[in-house]
This record gives sequence, C-alpha cells and structure tokens, in this order.
Amino acid sequence: MKRSVIIVAGGKGLRMGGDLPKQFIPLNGKPILMHTLDAFYRWDSTADLLTVIPEEHAAYWKMLCRELNFTIIHRVVYGGETRFHSVSNGLQEIEGEGLIAVHDGVRPFVAPSVISACFKKAEKYGAAIPVIPMNESVREILGDEWTNGRMGERVKGYDECESRSFDRSRLCLVQTPQVFHSEILRKAYNRPYDVRFTDDATVVEALGYKILLVEGNRENIKITNPCDLK
Repeated sequence: MKRSVIIVAGGKGLRMGGDLPKQFIPLNGKPILMHTLDAFYRWDSTADLLTVIPEEHAAYWKMLCRELNFTIIHRVVYGGETRFHSVSNGLQEIEGEGLIAVHDGVRPFVAPSVISACFKKAEKYGAAIPVIPMNESVREILGDEWTNGRMGERVKGYDECESRSFDRSRLCLVQTPQVFHSEILRKAYNRPYDVRFTDDATVVEALGYKILLVEGNRENIKITNPCDLK
C-alpha cells in the first residue's frame, strides 16, 4: 500500500521569538525540518515525502538544501492560513489511494517504531495516532468565561477563575504522525474549517470515525519554545 507523509511546517513560529520560523532554526548543524525529513527517510526511503512551508520562505529553504547538500527527495507545498489549510494543500498534491501520515515539522525525534506502529494500525482500522500518558496532575478550569469559545483565546487570568482536580489517568498527550486511509482523510478535509480542529484526528473524528491509539515515544516533543531547543 502506498505510504505518503505530509510534514507540516507552514507556521510562522512566533512563540519561539525572532524573525526565523522555528522549523528553520539550526539544530546540531542543520534546520529542525531537515532532521524531521531525515527521520522519515530512515524509516522508509521509498515513502512519498511532502513538506508544507510558508511560501515566502520557499527560496530560503531551497538555498538551505543546496548549501547543506540535503538530497532527500521531497516535494514542497505552500502553507495556508491555518494548519488545517496547510494540510489541505498537501492533500491536493497526493494522488491515488493508500495511507497518509501528517506530522509536525518540528517533531524531529519521532521513533521509527512509532511511525511503523501508526501505519500498521491505520492500515487495519483506518485512523491511528500516537499518544503518551500524562505524568503531571491536572486541573480543569470552570466557567465559560475562561476562553473565547470561538477563537480559543484566554480572556481571563488564573486568579480570576475557579478550578477542580481532574483524573489524569483518563487523559493522554497527543503526538504525530497521525495516519489515515487516504479516502478518510480526504473526505474529512473536504469540509469548512472549524476552530475546534486542533489536529487531524479532530477533523476526522468530526465525521464520526473512530481514532485508534498507539503508544508514542516521550522524546517526540514538539519544539515550540526556546527551552525546547535545549
């Protein structure tokens, strides 16, 4: 079965600070995004690799690949307004049926065994994502005034809201790659954007599909803030 991977790196990376999007920040001699592409090439050198980047950084990425002699074959797609739109742009470039994985461009430490497990379970059940258990205690913020429901932006401070403990054993942290049968993922993305779509699993789940879980690897962090680089 054909295996394709959409590596989403279309964001601006504002939380990292500076003018350079986080996917292009050097890590041990080359950009984070190159490490991520390396991870999937090592897993399967025959997989169809696409990376979604901001259009305004396309020339910069091409220059980096040339100067660093980065020869892993991949296709470049331009990002959209949101992650949802970036994934949608990537999907339009994949032809035929098979399995499609969507992975964050700033998760370079995903284990090959996790990638394989997600593809294996998705091939059997249609949709699979990696997760890890929560170690920290969790509290739920009470009241509808905590965030703007439409945009998900916090509108109150912690000192203004009540909270209560929550059973962390029923929660897990979601990672990528998230893998789906191509017909399921295309059908899910053939609909209008909703702010509740925080990842591909939420898009697919909104159509009524069941999401199967795979144990992820804790090193598979999403590099978002300066402390993550360390």
